[in-house]
Amino acid sequence: MNNWHLRQAVRHLAVGGIIAYPTEAIFGLGCDPNNALAVASLLALKQRPWQKGLILIAANYAQLAPFLKPLTLSIQERVFATWPGAVTWLLPSKPEVPHWLTGKSNKLAVRVTAHPQTIALCQHWNGALVSTSANISNRPAAKTALKVQQIFSHNLDYIVHGSTGGRRCPSEIRDALTNRVLRV
Repeated sequence: MNNWHLRQAVRHLAVGGIIAYPTEAIFGLGCDPNNALAVASLLALKQRPWQKGLILIAANYAQLAPFLKPLTLSIQERVFATWPGAVTWLLPSKPEVPHWLTGKSNKLAVRVTAHPQTIALCQHWNGALVSTSANISNRPAAKTALKVQQIFSHNLDYIVHGSTGGRRCPSEIRDALTNRVLRV
């Protein structure tokens, strides 16, 4: 993917747009996590309740740190051993993190991606992005840009074309405090 496509995606994100992009297993829908209207539009598009919370994806931990309470050394070791990669962790969020990201929880789901295009996207954006599966809630997620287009027609602002990372299933989700696996 060339820089022109990344600039187009970032241009749409900067004005509250919703984009789709490939991740490790499926296409994700994303927006600026700090833009309440963008997140509300994304949730409406997916027909997903805000109470479930959302995942933030990033190129590195520094992009996630503004949303999170400081991690203990043991949690750092556990989490960082899986990143970059397809493991999403529930970590304690700062109190000021918007409810539209955490849902009804005091934790935030976060991941440092290993997908090269998504890393480049987060680097060009210079921050974390909302990352939720490109589907209508409770329906199969899109694995190609064409499928994203079929599901959402003209309701997205931009699609970053590319291939997913080849994983069969979306990211595993674990709770960092309990080490409990919530999704395999």
